[in-house]
Amino acid sequence: MTTNLIAVDLDGTLLYDFDSLDESVCRFMKRLTAMGHKIVIATGRPFRSSRFVYDRFMLDTPIINYNGGLVTHPKDASFPILNYTVRKEAIIDIFENNVDLIRNAFSEVKDNIYLFREEHEIDPLLHITPDSEIHLGHLKDTLSEDPNGFIIIGKQGTGKAIESYIRQKYQGTVLARVWDLKGEYDSIVEVFTPEFNKGKALAYVAAYLGFPRSRVIAIGDGHNDIEMLSFAALGVAVKGSHPDLLRAADQVLEYDARDNAVVRFLSQYFALT
Repeated sequence: MTTNLIAVDLDGTLLYDFDSLDESVCRFMKRLTAMGHKIVIATGRPFRSSRFVYDRFMLDTPIINYNGGLVTHPKDASFPILNYTVRKEAIIDIFENNVDLIRNAFSEVKDNIYLFREEHEIDPLLHITPDSEIHLGHLKDTLSEDPNGFIIIGKQGTGKAIESYIRQKYQGTVLARVWDLKGEYDSIVEVFTPEFNKGKALAYVAAYLGFPRSRVIAIGDGHNDIEMLSFAALGVAVKGSHPDLLRAADQVLEYDARDNAVVRFLSQYFALT
């Protein structure tokens, strides 16, 4: 039997809220693993808030966090870690020169969170766990090393202006994208470097595990999944995915995370009952 490397996004693909993981999903993923397939989590989340999925699936593979910015192997201390960061000087510059447009912002260095101001409304974005160490204040005063990521929650309607500043100032050496969360937050801007994305991380993991590209499947829903689906031999987008991802996908599902999209698709693909 041909085995596959299956990369799965979490939020909006496998999970429909912070920790909506049914035991039936866990049993199914363990079944795929027992058949010889390899499951890889590929998420924008930090490790601290994706570990519960990794553990409940009983995985033995690397895990992709921060949209490819950090690739580790929780079960193998000898794994050659990938850790891409954004220059803290750029983060501080972007923050200071757009502070009037910014409602809140935070950077992360592994489990340390550097938060502009306390605001419980954005807690779902922070993925706070008992392992989290939170530093409050202006980033120029708190951020001491290059972070794995930077998220800006802009004031209403300011996302494009912040994105434009980054594009014009950094000319592709630092990148930004505006999230579309259907009005849940006003304007969210993710700042990252061109050095990493989920596609590059998945290629790295595939090579490490010995899977050719022809045996890689990727499932996602967001703009940050485009490179991952493009790398995979079969790129699958769930219902309601970002329009740009729909154009990059080989297959678009008629169901989403609330409809158990990942399990339904893989059950059909592998003809499992």
